[in-house]
Amino acid sequence: MSVVFLDGSLDVLRQGIEPTEALTGVGVSPEASSMKCSLQRAPRFPSLSMAGDFVVGGVFSIHYNLNTRNLRFSRAMIFAIEEINNSTELLPGIRLGYQIYDSCASVLVATDAALQLANGQEPAFSKYSNCSQTGVVIAVVGESGSSQTIGISRIISSLNIPQVSHFATCACLSDKQQFPTFFRTIPSDQFQADALAKLVKHFGWTWIGIVRSDSDYGNYGIAAFLVAAQREGICVEYSEAFYRTDPRSKIQRVAGVIRRSTAKVIVAFTAPGDIQVLLEELALEPPPPLQWIGSEAWVSDPNFFSYSFCKGTIGVAIQQSVIPGLRKFLLDLSPIKVASSSVLTEFWEEAFNCTLKQSENALAKNNDDDENDPTTKCLCFSLSINLTEKMKFIHVVVCKIIPMLSIPDYNVFILPLSFVLQVFSELKKVQFFRNGYHVSFDANGDPAAYYELVNWQKSERGVTDAVTVGYYDASLPTGQQFRVNRPITWVNVSVCTESCRPGSRKVLQKGKPICCYDCIPCPEGEISNTTDSPDCSPCPSESWPNAQRDACFPKPVEFLSYDEVLAIILAAFSVSGACLAIITAAIFFHHRTTPIVRANNSELSFLLLFSLTLCFLCSLTFIGAPSDWSCMLRHTAFGITFVLCISCVLGKTVVVLMAFKATLPGSNVMKWFGPPQQRMTVVFFTFVQVIICTVWLLLSPPFPMKNLSTYKEKIILECALGSAVGFWAVLGYIGLLAVFCFVLAVLARKLPDNFNEAKLITFSMLIFCAVWLTFIPAYVSSPGKFTVAVEIFAILASSFGLILCIFAPKCFIILFQPEKNSKKYVMNKN
Repeated sequence: MSVVFLDGSLDVLRQGIEPTEALTGVGVSPEASSMKCSLQRAPRFPSLSMAGDFVVGGVFSIHYNLNTRNLRFSRAMIFAIEEINNSTELLPGIRLGYQIYDSCASVLVATDAALQLANGQEPAFSKYSNCSQTGVVIAVVGESGSSQTIGISRIISSLNIPQVSHFATCACLSDKQQFPTFFRTIPSDQFQADALAKLVKHFGWTWIGIVRSDSDYGNYGIAAFLVAAQREGICVEYSEAFYRTDPRSKIQRVAGVIRRSTAKVIVAFTAPGDIQVLLEELALEPPPPLQWIGSEAWVSDPNFFSYSFCKGTIGVAIQQSVIPGLRKFLLDLSPIKVASSSVLTEFWEEAFNCTLKQSENALAKNNDDDENDPTTKCLCFSLSINLTEKMKFIHVVVCKIIPMLSIPDYNVFILPLSFVLQVFSELKKVQFFRNGYHVSFDANGDPAAYYELVNWQKSERGVTDAVTVGYYDASLPTGQQFRVNRPITWVNVSVCTESCRPGSRKVLQKGKPICCYDCIPCPEGEISNTTDSPDCSPCPSESWPNAQRDACFPKPVEFLSYDEVLAIILAAFSVSGACLAIITAAIFFHHRTTPIVRANNSELSFLLLFSLTLCFLCSLTFIGAPSDWSCMLRHTAFGITFVLCISCVLGKTVVVLMAFKATLPGSNVMKWFGPPQQRMTVVFFTFVQVIICTVWLLLSPPFPMKNLSTYKEKIILECALGSAVGFWAVLGYIGLLAVFCFVLAVLARKLPDNFNEAKLITFSMLIFCAVWLTFIPAYVSSPGKFTVAVEIFAILASSFGLILCIFAPKCFIILFQPEKNSKKYVMNKN
């Protein structure tokens, strides 16, 4: 049974004959059956090969320069095949062969290798019934590069030949419409792109540069990375694509972009051959310290550890594993084995800097287990580094493809679609463990994504190595996929703008990426409590930001408290005024029979002193935290006591005027304004104020409130007026009585008595009116607790004006000039 691709098949297709008919002889003319099938050129032989009952093809990028890493891949494939052939359980009675081609990291060469594997190596066939050949591949392993793998798959998938890649990661290969027979044992770049974006975000690097291979691997990989980066809030300053065969001028331009960039983190999604060209150019004039983020294609390749300016490189790599027996197999290279392969000969001579002929004698003496021999050490360093995905593909072929080929019906030109679908279905069911690896495929032929996070660190010996510092497991729930479990060495922090601290917000800079912004302090009354906050949020109405504007605290509550100096001073004046009124009343009571006390209606004088005492004391209700009762009491008590006070003064003024009228001949006016009438006048005027206050309290009384508008940063506890009309009605009524009293006092001030009380009342009312006229604008404009202080000051000032102007002169005469306290002096009209 075999699979061949013959030149004559084109002629058959042109004649409209089905290939299976042409090759099986069904419905084929004698002329067609004697057709000679020949290759158009001499076959190109594989770099490494071995005959077998079934042949597995392999394509590896061994040469651009000699790539020892891919050479290890090919040798690992040979080791796996020999291990299977030596097993009595896997394929008893069947021997596997291999044909391994070198693609030289070229798509064209890889395509040629695919055609060679499909065609076979015989130059011509002449059969009666069909054109067949033994030893042609039944599956292909490879390639390492995504572009080469795509080229191979385009050819062999049309022939329904299964292909399993160990290192091609391009997400495009997951498309089963384009690559129906492709499988791989390495995760798709879709997962790698997401892992790299999360890695960059983990360190807070939001301003990066990108270099990529100008190939399917680099272009598709970066396209997926850019989507993930945008989702993570990462900005890209530049994205440069290049290929190792580009002119040096282009490589120099890319290196210049890197050197001039403000981004200090570079994500390199490149193939090993491409990154090597760029690093060699950068090494000629090393750039400032940069942080490299590497893709799995090169980040764990020891060939790049020598570039000192790449120290601290971080990236994702395929999980490593030591394959039992592989090290010994790799070291088991006798001169005969080496000489049989030009690739191994080249490696041998490059590794030891000698020709194979010169080394034969020394090598003949080498013991494979002698680890102290320098030759063994060289081979060990070059070949036996921990391998990753290298053997899974061989076991996939052994377990699922080869057993199905025991069916003899498949000895045809092209494997039928039913077979391919069966193989595809079986491969999706693959589940086995090998050397600690779990091998399985999803619906797209991709394995589960698991990466190691590696970091280039120097060991105690001063040697740079890729140290595993964490992992990325795409099978875990979101938020748990990315883990770092060891210290990491890195070079730089790369951001377009330093993070905005709490208390500020980001404002994008016009025309620049979202990672470039200005940090603007939060407006008054607003905070931000996270780094790089896009907005500031206002504090609740009763809260206010701290000085840093990153937290809200309750606003301080302000009112005129007894603990404050201002309140203490005002309270002291209030109590002093009340005491002064009481002392004055005591003096008047003690000298109540003297002419100066009796001259101006002593009953009204005592009532006036009582009302002044209440006026002084009512100011105390304005001090302290407002409450429902204090708010109602302070305004009504003030209104009623002041009306009582003014009513008494008004009564005394009327008494002076009436007393003068009574001295006129024939006047009996005093009988109409005697003591009963005076009492009724005081009661009437006071009762009117009581009615106003009662209506105010019933309809819309004053109440305590939190004033949040006067000051934004604090709360003022104050008494709301309830009804402003009621408040101004109370004040207006007091003012009306005061003005009326002042007019009467002015009229009576020049009466001829030696001691005319109207003069004193005039001065007292003048002070009273002046105080309350200035009170109104001061009251309206004073903020917070000073509003209360102004009101207390007005009460005290007007009260002191009354008691000092009306009673101080009388007390002075009573106490210090008793000779004037006589009827003769009082009645003297001079």
